[in-house]
Amino acid sequence: MTEQKKVDCEGAGASETSHIAADPAPARRRRLTAARKQEAVLRVLRGEDVELIARSLETTAADVSSWRDAFLEGGASNLKQRPRDARDEEIDRLRAKVGEITMDNELLYEKISKMEAGHPFARRRSKR
Repeated sequence: MTEQKKVDCEGAGASETSHIAADPAPARRRRLTAARKQEAVLRVLRGEDVELIARSLETTAADVSSWRDAFLEGGASNLKQRPRDARDEEIDRLRAKVGEITMDNELLYEKISKMEAGHPFARRRSKR
């Protein structure tokens, strides 16, 4: 600022400085949905520039690159899965059976501890 403008601004009141342009407040960034992130990643994979995509979404190139890396990592893990077959059905059935047996054992152990304590059955009140 020139010497004259410094003097004017230093002693100026609020009404005298209203003509001074202030920087606008930064826009609040909105959250991006998974679908929009996926769309951005697909654009990168098709060959569009990461910087241009980042600018269009008002985010950083680092964010777009990390979305791409996560997307590709998830895709690779999904390729490792094998289709379900009869073995998987048998495994599910056996796991359910183990759960039932475990629960029965826990109930039996509880009953045994009650019998050893001398209270084999809980006292019930008369219905009358």
